[in-house]
Amino acid sequence: MPDEDDWDSRHRAPGSTPRVIVIGAGIAGLSTGCYAQMSGMRTRIFEKHVLPGGCCTAWSRDGYLFDYCIEWLIGTAAGNDANQVWRELGALDGKTVRNFELFNKVVDEGGRSVTFWNDPARLEEHLLRVSPADARLIRSFCRDLRRFTEIELYPFLTAPALRTVRERAATLRTVLPAFRLFWRTAATPMHRFADRFEDPLLRRAFRNIFFQDPEGFPLLPYLFNMASAYHGNAGFPQGGSLGLARSVEERYTGLGGTVTYRARTEKVLVDNGRAIGIELRNGRRYYAEHIVSACDGHTTIYELLGGRYTGARVDKLYTDLLERPGTLFPAVVSAFVGVQGGLPTEDAHSTTYLLPPAAAAELPGALQSSLVVQLRSRYSDGFAPPGKSVVHCTYFSDYTYWKELRHSDRKAYRARKREVAAFVRRFLERLWPGTAERIDLVDVASPATTRRYTGNHNGSILAWKAFSDADDVSADLVGKDRMRLPGLSGFSMAGQWVGMGGLIRAASTGRFATQYLCEELGLPFRAWESGGTTPWHPGRLGQLPQLDRWSSREGTGA
Repeated sequence: MPDEDDWDSRHRAPGSTPRVIVIGAGIAGLSTGCYAQMSGMRTRIFEKHVLPGGCCTAWSRDGYLFDYCIEWLIGTAAGNDANQVWRELGALDGKTVRNFELFNKVVDEGGRSVTFWNDPARLEEHLLRVSPADARLIRSFCRDLRRFTEIELYPFLTAPALRTVRERAATLRTVLPAFRLFWRTAATPMHRFADRFEDPLLRRAFRNIFFQDPEGFPLLPYLFNMASAYHGNAGFPQGGSLGLARSVEERYTGLGGTVTYRARTEKVLVDNGRAIGIELRNGRRYYAEHIVSACDGHTTIYELLGGRYTGARVDKLYTDLLERPGTLFPAVVSAFVGVQGGLPTEDAHSTTYLLPPAAAAELPGALQSSLVVQLRSRYSDGFAPPGKSVVHCTYFSDYTYWKELRHSDRKAYRARKREVAAFVRRFLERLWPGTAERIDLVDVASPATTRRYTGNHNGSILAWKAFSDADDVSADLVGKDRMRLPGLSGFSMAGQWVGMGGLIRAASTGRFATQYLCEELGLPFRAWESGGTTPWHPGRLGQLPQLDRWSSREGTGA
């Protein structure tokens, strides 16, 4: 029998199956491992952190669970390709899904509000009450939303370069009848559409359907995601972000894979233009026939590979677009609030509050004049101890502000985080009088926190911004370059720095990378649903890190 435990050997044992090393146990890395295992390869994942998931994570504080990532998950309803990917990865096994009737609510400084119901008819009726003068635009938006509810287009199963004639024809049958709709809504920037409203609240509210204004998005993603939510296909899975990651990790290890935590990769070993292994920070070397990097793109290209393998597309992304304003999805400040007792049942699960300039100026590093308040206890069980609740407050923020502050003056850095905590306390007290005295703790995570724990460049959770100049370049990396780098064989990249932001896109890049690798190795690509039925419970999250011990007392997070 060939030796299957040969990761420290440059040469694979005769008769053994191909070895694949994956760098990073985020959703893309775990997905790559799952599909490679299903397709007959042997894999090992090396992760620098103590948890799977990357940004799809959570942490614990005094019995509260602070869920960091998922706000909605495409693919929670049966019968579409996105859901098939999650079923194959075991992500939804044994879980219930919470669906909400509204996508988000927006409230202005004077208390006027707009509720973005997922149901087009209900939304239209509500918006017409808010501003009868804007009837034409309102009906136009809701008419488009109705059309999107009739379209299912989730191209997440087959890598672009490997799609068959039949698959391409099926896509055309979906796209062609709605081509003008796709073209028009993709070519119309939301800010330009919103500026046409007479009502000043609607002009601002439409920009914030996605909680805050991502700036530069056209109408299409708003309509697509609201239509998905209408069908229950953009829900919140039980267990939340870390629960999703743990389920995929369980699926991976059940397929025979191994995750090594606290294992930071320092370099990819290359011999004669071929990746042959990795070297960890502790000096240990591991070898494989193929290496997949599913971590931060800039780190991969310029640190792990020393910047030796680039080309026109890689240079375009990482020397031209990376620091260009509006190319990366903004970083976020998160303030988790643990509250004794319940929260107002009449309030929406998610609300964007538009702030007056003076109030917005009190939020350190804020990029926009708004604060998002989400009642996370309504999303899933287990996020708060019995009889208590969790509120998650967020705002887009400048990564450089936090990075430089933390680097130059750690005391001032912690002081700014206490300012965030104090602002949130005051805000929630004004919103719900009597709340301040019920607050157990406020835990603040800055963009610098995201960078420290995940390695994501500039603390950007979603990497490249969709519909930016990076979108087409990234698509070519996946379709034309097959997720490879020029001049380097035996190496692939997966994740959001290749396939754009969003968890289903991250998961699909693992599928695509494996499909390309199977074609190269002459192996059949195989995938099947996990079929797990064990009911989910919070105990399956495992031991949770406390991040920085000092912070729970100061209420400033990691």
